[in-house]
Amino acid sequence: MSARGRPRPRAPRKHLGQNDTVDAKQCWEELETSLRQILTRDHSDLSFEHLYRNSYKLVLKKKGDLLYDNFKELETQWLLSNVRPYILEHIEDTVISLALQNVSANSADQKKLAHERMLKALKTAWADHNLCMGMTTDVLMYMDRVYCDEQRKLKIFPLTMGLFRDQILHAPIPSILYAKIPEPKPATITVLNVLITVVLAQIELERGGDIVDKNLIRSCMYMLEGLYETDEEVEDTQLYLTHFEPEFIRTSRIYYKEEAQRLLKSMDAGSFCRHTRHRLAEEDRRCGPTIPKTTVAKIIEVIDNEMIREAIKEVIGMPGSGVEFMLDNHRIHELRDVYDLVSRVDNQKKALKDAVQKRIVDLGTTINAAAQMTAKQQPPKPDGENKAAERPVNQQTLAAIEWVSNVLSLKDRYDLLLSQAFREDQGLDTAFAESFKVFINAFDRCSEYLSLFFDDNMKKGIKGKTESEIDALVEKGIILLRYIQDKDLFEVYYKKHLARRLILKKSASMETERHVLVKMKMEIGDSLTSRIEPMFKDIDVSADFTNGFKKYQKELGDSDKKDGELEIHVLTNTMWPLEGLSSKHEAKTSQCVWPAVLDRIKGSFERFYLNKHSGRKLTWPGQLGTVDIRATFPLAKSTIKTRELNCSTYAAIILLLFNDLAEGEHLTFNEIQMRTGIGGSDLIRNLQSLAVAPKTRILLKEPMSRDIKTGDKFSFNAGFSSGFQKIKIGVVAANKAENTIERQETEKKNDETRGLIIEAAIVRVMKQRKQLTHLQLTTEVSQQLMSRFALDVAMMKKKIESLIEREYLERLEDTEKPSYKYLA
Repeated sequence: MSARGRPRPRAPRKHLGQNDTVDAKQCWEELETSLRQILTRDHSDLSFEHLYRNSYKLVLKKKGDLLYDNFKELETQWLLSNVRPYILEHIEDTVISLALQNVSANSADQKKLAHERMLKALKTAWADHNLCMGMTTDVLMYMDRVYCDEQRKLKIFPLTMGLFRDQILHAPIPSILYAKIPEPKPATITVLNVLITVVLAQIELERGGDIVDKNLIRSCMYMLEGLYETDEEVEDTQLYLTHFEPEFIRTSRIYYKEEAQRLLKSMDAGSFCRHTRHRLAEEDRRCGPTIPKTTVAKIIEVIDNEMIREAIKEVIGMPGSGVEFMLDNHRIHELRDVYDLVSRVDNQKKALKDAVQKRIVDLGTTINAAAQMTAKQQPPKPDGENKAAERPVNQQTLAAIEWVSNVLSLKDRYDLLLSQAFREDQGLDTAFAESFKVFINAFDRCSEYLSLFFDDNMKKGIKGKTESEIDALVEKGIILLRYIQDKDLFEVYYKKHLARRLILKKSASMETERHVLVKMKMEIGDSLTSRIEPMFKDIDVSADFTNGFKKYQKELGDSDKKDGELEIHVLTNTMWPLEGLSSKHEAKTSQCVWPAVLDRIKGSFERFYLNKHSGRKLTWPGQLGTVDIRATFPLAKSTIKTRELNCSTYAAIILLLFNDLAEGEHLTFNEIQMRTGIGGSDLIRNLQSLAVAPKTRILLKEPMSRDIKTGDKFSFNAGFSSGFQKIKIGVVAANKAENTIERQETEKKNDETRGLIIEAAIVRVMKQRKQLTHLQLTTEVSQQLMSRFALDVAMMKKKIESLIEREYLERLEDTEKPSYKYLA
């Protein structure tokens, strides 16, 4: 007969007749004796069929109530007189002290053994009870299925489970067992109280690294899962759910809160995170083998709250080991731990996001300060003479290249962290981008420096690189452009630098130049590129003009052709920043005096061009061209006296002055300036190239020094020699990175352009919407212009007032909020 099976009740093979008599007392006494044998596990010689027949007889003859009540009394007395003493015998004062939360002098091993003895006793009692009640239920099956159903009484098995709950688990501990416990003493301690306390103590031992009997604990948990608060056995009233689990969660919360507070003082951030991850895994493993799996979410939530939510901000900010330290020292695994823990308690990851953003901005601010310092560093002053007030260009350009390089290096570093430590988190990616925007736009020269980065790479940085390397380099520049708010200011600088590259043929690859333009268009639209593309078109058209002019000269047999060949760039004045390619205060005042030989070529092209485009006017900015000129040096020591010089147009104009001088004669700076009409700044730079640069001293200067002064004298160096037949004479570079005055002028001009753009946007919005509040108008205009620059609210107000004065807008007086109306 099975202790667990529940076969359908069947009548005995010998049925009772109507007149058969049943001695109820005798039947019960016989059943009682046999049931006691089952309870004492001495049932090997019993006939379960005979026992079943006796119970069947009693029920059939309407004695079910006698059988039911007597059995209940029998089981109650058995639990009271046999099982309860057995359990209490195994509950020692050590266990009771723990239940009363008093400190015992017993050793840890003694406590552990005492706990295990009690748990084993309960396990044994529970296992025996289940086995015996299974057999008993089989014996009383007919009563169970007939009498209990008819009388709506609790069936035998749940009845006995309730008796075990009430007589064993809810049994009070006799006060004599805790008489030695100091005051105050509780009114009542039950076996269930002690059981819960002991199991929790075992779990705490395991958390501390001790080995405990998990199977023993799990058996007790099975018992609590199988017993309910009431005989109705409602699912959510399991003793496990109503008694053990709440206490387990409560004590675990205290345990982990105290542990977190302790470890925050003794551990570094990385160790704390590793320990927390270990605790999470440990509790997850415990739920199943030790305590029910249903508790896993609740206990994990405790750790999430006490060791992560309440502590993570302090962990992140730990000096010397927190997130800042991890970021600076590339602690990938530790950062991933922090990320994983924060992700458990905060979908936005605010604490981590704030810490990383702050570090990026701090590092970016340091990069900005270093760039400013580099730009301000003064080089050694040669010959003890004072340098000019403005910084040399190469130093400022170096600062620009270093700034972009450092920003890109920082970007690469944090991109790597994003992929390896932060699992490509999109929220953090956005936060990173915002941080870069903050410090990049806090640097007032970011637009200019990024343009210089492109300029440097388009001229020499891409040489020797593969197509994929060039693409990667361009992409990095585009990424920084994405972060810059004042894209219109970037456009100003980019056009100026591009113009110089195109006109002076400094670009390493026209294909790459166009590729960059395409990438920019993809990134920020055609608002910028639409004003750059015509520059490339002019270059293409100019090549046609050059070929056409050569054909024109050939057909006419033009006598000017013998003066030299001309390669021309015809540039649309409104599309090219021509005044930005020379010193700004000289661009409008310089009137170059062209030598006759150059003037004849110039006139010949003008006739050719105006024949095709009558009514147009050509302006010849001499600072932009180059000339190949052949020069003879009669006193040169080498056998070759004639060299081919490639120099700027201004340098050629200066050199041609010396054709008319006799040997030994000279020209002063003022005389050269008067005869050429070249502006002071451009003249100084070209004379430095011709008379100061060691390898290209075509002219001799008196007195010899690096600086050019108005009283200096210049003469032709007839003894010049070089190891090269063709000599390129570079001009001392004009300010690639603008000085303070030039930058202020650029920004002022850009602000004027912005003002017009803002006005146009205001009119466009108001024409469509007719009437708007000030806030609505500002918001819509800002959204329209955000791809080009950040809207200046003060400028916005100024332009609104201007439009009101010019009667494009009208201010509405009788409105709650400041509002405007469009006037058609």
